[in-house]
Amino acid sequence: MQKNGVPTAYNDSRLNRFLLPVIAQLGGAPNMNRRTLLKQLAALPLVTRLRTDWPLGALPRKTANSRVRPSDPGWPSAASWDKLKQQAGGRLIPVQSPLVACQASSDSASCQALFKNLDNPFYIGDEPGLTQTLGWVDAWTSAPSVYAVAASNADDIAAAVKFARENLLRLAVKGGGHSYQGTSNAPDSLLIWTRHMNDITMRPAFVPQGCSTPPQPAVTVGAGTIWLHAYDAVTTKAGQYVQGGGCTTVGVAGLVQSGGFGSFSKHYGTAAAGLLEAEVVTADGKIRIANACTNSDLFWALKGGGGGSFGVMSKLTLRVRELPEFFGGAFFTVKAASDDAYRRLVRQFVGFYRDALFNDHWGEQAHINPDNSLEISMVSHGLGEEESRKLWKPFLDWVAASPGAYTLKEPPIVVSVPARGWWDPKAWDKLGAHVFDADSRPDARPGDVWWTGDGDQVAQVLYAYDSQWLPASLLESDSQERLANALFAASRHRGVGLHFNKGLAGAPAEAIAAARDTATNPAVLDAFALAIIAAGTQHTYPGVRGHEPDVARARSRADAVAKSMAELRKVAPTPGAYVSESNFFDPVWQQSYWGSNYPKLKATKAKYDPEGLFFVHNGVGSEDWSADGFTRLKGG
Repeated sequence: MQKNGVPTAYNDSRLNRFLLPVIAQLGGAPNMNRRTLLKQLAALPLVTRLRTDWPLGALPRKTANSRVRPSDPGWPSAASWDKLKQQAGGRLIPVQSPLVACQASSDSASCQALFKNLDNPFYIGDEPGLTQTLGWVDAWTSAPSVYAVAASNADDIAAAVKFARENLLRLAVKGGGHSYQGTSNAPDSLLIWTRHMNDITMRPAFVPQGCSTPPQPAVTVGAGTIWLHAYDAVTTKAGQYVQGGGCTTVGVAGLVQSGGFGSFSKHYGTAAAGLLEAEVVTADGKIRIANACTNSDLFWALKGGGGGSFGVMSKLTLRVRELPEFFGGAFFTVKAASDDAYRRLVRQFVGFYRDALFNDHWGEQAHINPDNSLEISMVSHGLGEEESRKLWKPFLDWVAASPGAYTLKEPPIVVSVPARGWWDPKAWDKLGAHVFDADSRPDARPGDVWWTGDGDQVAQVLYAYDSQWLPASLLESDSQERLANALFAASRHRGVGLHFNKGLAGAPAEAIAAARDTATNPAVLDAFALAIIAAGTQHTYPGVRGHEPDVARARSRADAVAKSMAELRKVAPTPGAYVSESNFFDPVWQQSYWGSNYPKLKATKAKYDPEGLFFVHNGVGSEDWSADGFTRLKGG
C-alpha cells in the first residue's frame, strides 16, 4: 500500500517527512522496497544522507561543518541583521574593544583614561567588547564580537540563537566575563550579552515547575546578575544565605554552570548543587524549563557541566539557606629563616590543619611561597572571635617558641563579625576596616564594590594557570610528611595556593550528597583542597604598542608553574581540576574537569545541541571542532 507515493512501511516513521523529496529524486518508484531505497540513497553523493540522530521533532537542515566570518560570502546581509535587531527589540549593537583608542597612541588622554578604568571590574563588565581577563600568553587574547544582542529577556536570547543557527555563525555568551579560558569572547562572532538581565526576586516558598516537592526558600535571578548583588539581596537585606562565588563581580550563571565555589563552600557545598531550576534557551531556539522533574538530564548538565555548552541561561532559581550569626577569618604571614625551618613550618601546618581546621567551619586559602613564607588567609563560618582565637593559639604558640626560625610579618588578625554584614561595605566602614574597593565612576551604583584582594585579577593577562584536587587521604598520619615535602618542593619553583573551600572533604554529608548529584568531577567529593599554581601580570595590554606582555618572561613563568605542579602530581597523580581555574593546555581536560561524568555530558550535548552550535574552549563536545570553533573536524 502507498500513501502520497510512499510505501506505508515508512508512514509510521518520523523520517517520512524528509523521505518524500528523496524518493522523488529517485523517481518515486511505487514498488520500491526498503533495501532498494537504502541502496540508492547510499549511491547519491549529492543527497543528504539518512540520519538517525536527530532529536524527536527536529527538521533536517544544513549541517554546520564550518561557520562564516564577516569576510565570507555567506555572512548575513545588512537587511538580515536589521531583522534580528527588530526581533531583539532594537537591542542589537555593534561591538568594538575600547582598547582601539590606544592602538594609535597609548599617550593620548583617552587612552590614559581607559587604562585607569581598566582597574575597575564594573567598568569592564559594562563594556561588551572587554573581558575581566584580557588574555593568556600563547593561548588567547580578548577580542570583541562583531555584534551583540544586549538581551533583556529569554525571547531576545532565543532570537539570537535562532539567527546564529540559521546563518552558521560563531556564537559567544557573556554575563560576568570572568573566564580565564577566554570562553566568553570570540572574534567574528555574535555575542549574547546578558549583563542587563539582573532582576532578583526572593521566593519564600518555591516549588519547581512540574514537581511536588515541599516549598522551600529560594531566590530567582537573571542570568546577568553578579554575586555581589545576589548577596546584597539575600544576605544584607533578607538575612539569609545563597551559595555563590567569592569574587563579588563573578556572574551567577557562569559560576553555577562551572560548579561554583565560594568562601563558605566547605559548609554549604557548591553553587551548582544549590540550583533548583533554570530557564534556558537551547540550540533549537526553544525556551525550556530545566529542573529535577522537567528536562532533568539538561538540568544535571547545567549543574557543573560548563558554561556555554548546553544552552543560554536566562533565569536561575537557587536554594536559600539559613545565615549563621558570625562569619570571620584568620589572616597572618609567617616567614621562616631557612629552607629547613620552612620545611618544618609547612609540615607543622599540614598537621595542624588536619587536627583543627579540617571541617566545615574553615575555608579559603593558605599560600606556600618561594620566599619561605606561609601566608594564611582563611575564613570561618559560625565561630565567635574568642573560639577562633583559642583554636589558632597552639599553632601560633608553636611559631612563637622558635623566634630565631620564624617571624610574623604583622600581628595575626583573628576576627569574627556579624554574618549579615559580610558583603555590606557600610558595615565594614563602621568597623574601620578597608576590605573593599568601590566603583568610582560618577554614575556608579551605590555599594558596587570588590574585595581589595581581588584587585590583582582585574584586567590581568595570564602566563599560566593550573589546578589539582588533593585527596583527603594525604592528610592521614602516614601521608602528611609526603604532602608537606611535595608542597615544599613545589614552592621551590612557584608559590602554591591551597583553596580549602574548593574541596568538599570535611563538608557536611548533606553538602556532599548534593554535589554528588551534579556534573562536577566526583574527585571534588574526596578532596580537602584545590591546589592552584599560577602566574600573570596586570597593566599589560595585548595589541597596544609599548604595553604588550613580555612573552619571554611569560614562558619562563609558565615553565615554573609546570614544574611546581609536577611536584604535587607525584602525590596526587589522578587528573582532577576545577574547570574555571585550570590549564588552558590540559591534554586530558575531559578527565580533569568531569572525570566519570564526561560520557553522560557528551550524550546530553548530542541530544540538545546535535550540531554543536554552542562551542567553548575545552567545553563538552569541543573536541569535535577546530580550536577557534569555526570548523568541524573529520569524524566530529
